Amino acid sequence: MIFKNKTLVACLPANIEQQVLYSHQGLTYGGFIYKADLKFHVLVEVVKSVLLFLKKNNIQELVLKALPAIYLNYRINNALDYLMFKLKAEVFRTDVLSVIDLKANTTYSRDRKAGIKRGLRHGVTVKEEATFEAFWNTILIPNLKSKHNVKPVHSLEEISYLKGLFPNQIRQFNVYQKDSIVAGTTIFETKNVAHSQYISANDSKNKLGSLDVLHDHLLKNIFKDKPFFDFGISNINKGQHINEGLLYWKEGFGARAVPQSFFKINTANGSFLNEVFV
Repeated sequence: MIFKNKTLVACLPANIEQQVLYSHQGLTYGGFIYKADLKFHVLVEVVKSVLLFLKKNNIQELVLKALPAIYLNYRINNALDYLMFKLKAEVFRTDVLSVIDLKANTTYSRDRKAGIKRGLRHGVTVKEEATFEAFWNTILIPNLKSKHNVKPVHSLEEISYLKGLFPNQIRQFNVYQKDSIVAGTTIFETKNVAHSQYISANDSKNKLGSLDVLHDHLLKNIFKDKPFFDFGISNINKGQHINEGLLYWKEGFGARAVPQSFFKINTANGSFLNEVFV
């Protein structure tokens, strides 16, 4: 927490591991949080004071996961890229989010239109649910286990707990054929963005077009007034490669690339910010 004259002006959510401070290993995004009206010279002092504090406490490196611009509630006060340049920060990873600008005149690809038609022919329906059990236990956990031998980042208990804390920001949409769940997505909603945190379907997804019908419903009905819809990344191997098939599916709805950079900053470089103003 960073104060100026006893007034809180910024904060940095973070965790520490082996003399490295991360913002944040447990969050999709990280970085400094501050009000839109914070002046540039104050932001410089905020970042400089944090790096000085870390250096004094024998923390050698700060790692930041940048907040993609679409998530900012302010559009003209994001000077951190410039400060990364001044600090000689290393960009050691860049992911690519697939984002739809819902205010633009985007169109679906032929494949996505065909998938929607298949889904309607097979009678699939979309329903928002208050709980996560059906999706987690029937679709998400079995899929991640069989395809990647991993578990969801959030357990059922954790996502249910978060829903209790943020009932209007975490939403679950399931797809059914008759009375059987066949697909679903978990949405994290912010002021500007609806983000698919989890997307999964059973093996019938291509035949049924379940995910196509689901996202058509979300884009045209549920989140049509949002500025952006974020499908998340298609990166694998720490950003080095992209799952081409997954990216192709997302771009079929009109999604295009928004980068997210990861920075490494030597805390000793905080003194470089003394040279910003002349």
